[in-house]
Parts: sequence; C-alpha cells; structure tokens
Amino acid sequence: MLMTAKKLACLLIVAVALCGLSGCNTIQGLGKDIERAGEEIQDGAD
Repeated sequence: MLMTAKKLACLLIVAVALCGLSGCNTIQGLGKDIERAGEEIQDGAD
C-alpha cells in the first residue's frame, strides 16, 4: 500500500511539473517563471 502511495505521489509531481513547463514557450519565459517562483518563496519566508 505504501509503495502505491509513493508511486502516485511521484506521478502527480511529474504531471504538475510537465504542465508547468508546457506553459513556458521559450527559455526566457522559463527564466521568468523560475524568478517569479523564487520571489514568491522569498515573500512567504518574510
């Protein structure tokens, strides 16, 4: 049962990552998305 939950979690993480990356049409767009994510993490830490 535990192994199935781990597999499902990994599958969901990969699916979310692929969806997020498919939204980036260019390397520049990817850089902006990463920068925005970093800023959100910093804001959350403050």
